[in-house]
Amino acid sequence: MPTAAVVQAGSVPFDIDASVDKAIRLMTEARNNGAEIAVFPEAFIGGYPKGSTFGAPVGLRTDDGRRQYERYSNGAVTLDGPDVERLAEAAKELGLFVVIGIIERLGNTLYCTALMLDPEVGVAGAHRKLMPTGSERLIWGFGDGSTLDTMDTPLGRVGSVICWENYMPLLRQAMYAKGVELYCAPTVDDRPTWAATMTHIALEGRTHVLSACQFITTDAYPNDHPFEVDLPYGSTAIRGGSIIVAPTGEVLAGPVYDEETILYAEIDPTAKTRSHLDFDVVGHYSRPDVFELTVRTEPRNSVSFD
Repeated sequence: MPTAAVVQAGSVPFDIDASVDKAIRLMTEARNNGAEIAVFPEAFIGGYPKGSTFGAPVGLRTDDGRRQYERYSNGAVTLDGPDVERLAEAAKELGLFVVIGIIERLGNTLYCTALMLDPEVGVAGAHRKLMPTGSERLIWGFGDGSTLDTMDTPLGRVGSVICWENYMPLLRQAMYAKGVELYCAPTVDDRPTWAATMTHIALEGRTHVLSACQFITTDAYPNDHPFEVDLPYGSTAIRGGSIIVAPTGEVLAGPVYDEETILYAEIDPTAKTRSHLDFDVVGHYSRPDVFELTVRTEPRNSVSFD
């Protein structure tokens, strides 16, 4: 059976080159251990600015907060830029399918994006987080239905849902309807409750779930990075909790906390088929005579030129 890898590691905040180097090293390690697909955490390239408020209390902005945002924006990447090209080239050389969280810059807006790399075609998809959580809305724009991307791999059809998007029932339903077989959930949610969410989704969608969370400590950030609140785990900014779950709800690997590691699990593509005997949330268990979901997949641009 083919093998999937979930990478639990921290980014190098605000340093694109170092983060890409680290990603390629971990991709290589996963491939050398037999993985055909590797899933990385949310915001692995570009970083997750844990603890920073960007000087934005209600009704005010500070010059220091704007400088923080400038540094964060300078650490983002563009989909057509050399950093994504390096990642795609590494995936091609390794023969590895990759899902990796990036901070994407498009024009003057940043997006939390899950990049999907196919070793044959390069960038196969880029899902922008539809609903940034809480104060993330200050620094990240909103994705739209045009980026609900999936890609075919030898392990099955892969789709990505980022962090608390996984609490959006209609988004999950849309992904199930797109035929997702490997449901990838890059995240920075390191709470113990996350494992229960991933197990629920595996059972609900009758799909393998691969969730990758960062493990990163405060000393990985620049010395002047402002941790403006007390972190719940002391010097650990994000403590991991990555997990792989089968369509039956069986936990195949993890959750693991407080260390960098790569989780591996064999993927049985036929497990999904067997699991649909008694439940198909978009088929024989869906009741379309009562419930209907419409997904708008056209790009939503603020300006259109005829």
